[in-house]
Amino acid sequence: MNWYAEKIFPYLVNRVCSSELAMQIKKKVVPLSTGKVLEIGMGTGANLSLYHQEKVEFIWGLEPSAGMRQQAASKLEKSDILVKWLELPGEKIPLENDSVDTIVLTFTLCSIPDWKSALQQMHRVLKPEGRLLFCEHGRAPETHVQKWQDRLTPLWKKVSGGCHLNRPIDQYLQETGFQCHHLEKTYLEKAPRIAGYMYYGEASK
Repeated sequence: MNWYAEKIFPYLVNRVCSSELAMQIKKKVVPLSTGKVLEIGMGTGANLSLYHQEKVEFIWGLEPSAGMRQQAASKLEKSDILVKWLELPGEKIPLENDSVDTIVLTFTLCSIPDWKSALQQMHRVLKPEGRLLFCEHGRAPETHVQKWQDRLTPLWKKVSGGCHLNRPIDQYLQETGFQCHHLEKTYLEKAPRIAGYMYYGEASK
């Protein structure tokens, strides 16, 4: 399983997160980043091309997987933005309180084991005037889709790095003290409904 997680899964994640469908919706939030940025679950660096160099001082890339960081190496070489790796999970952010201008969270919250601790850590390090930019898939509004999400999530987690199909993203943000100033919910075109219901927007403390 470790071999799959570090060798095969990063390749699959890179293909999915760099796909046209994924990039299309991430373009709605990632380019809004400014100042000192913390990207949670930076993975293979698929978002690097979406940042505006003149607006970003540098990026803390939180990514515990060595396989993901290895996949990201070629993208970092081509980017003019400095990336400082933080080789820890989302529940353990090694930064000071109120030290981050922008937190970027794209297709990551679904797979963090302790989502509540992770969001509490993000809330801690975000500046009072800072922004959390998010783009996540999660729980759909229709009952029949929810039932399939709940049924499939136990198996889905085993083959997709712990990804949950059924997490209510906006509810999780509210429960950990974030206020959503802009929130859009929609199905991702051409994606299966169980995995394609998107939450994206902007939140703050």
